[in-house]
Amino acid sequence: MQIAEFIAKTKASQDLAVRAITMKIDNKLVGRSPVGDAKFWKHKPPTGYTGGRFRANWQLSIGSPSAGVRELIDKDGSATIAAHGSTISAAKAGDVIFLVNNLPYAKRIEEGWSRQAPVGVVALTVVEFRTIVDDAVNGVRNGTTASEFAQGYSTYKL
Repeated sequence: MQIAEFIAKTKASQDLAVRAITMKIDNKLVGRSPVGDAKFWKHKPPTGYTGGRFRANWQLSIGSPSAGVRELIDKDGSATIAAHGSTISAAKAGDVIFLVNNLPYAKRIEEGWSRQAPVGVVALTVVEFRTIVDDAVNGVRNGTTASEFAQGYSTYKL
């Protein structure tokens, strides 16, 4: 009986750590994504242009990467983060989790074409990955990660 309880607790802790890591990476990618500011562009933007499409095109999925692009605008990233909440809450240890941005100019942004993200978005987050994992695991150990999830996914912290 005690072994079964230990296994269940350990599995739940692993799942919670995976969710916390995914949430933190998602928050960083969305929050760091540049929002177009046409006043710095060499050419005039299209009529009716508004920034926030790149930020809105982060797509989170489990098992296989999302295809296509979204025709949404999300200047502050809150709607994108909120939309990912149900997928993150379903994530479990062992799942393959994808965070993709399929916009044609995503690669250019990652290569430093944006003055708002001169070293990219993903590369900077990859550099921080070990710290993200350590913080998530420590949060599971001391119980603070559960309270983060109780607050919801709608706010991101950089």
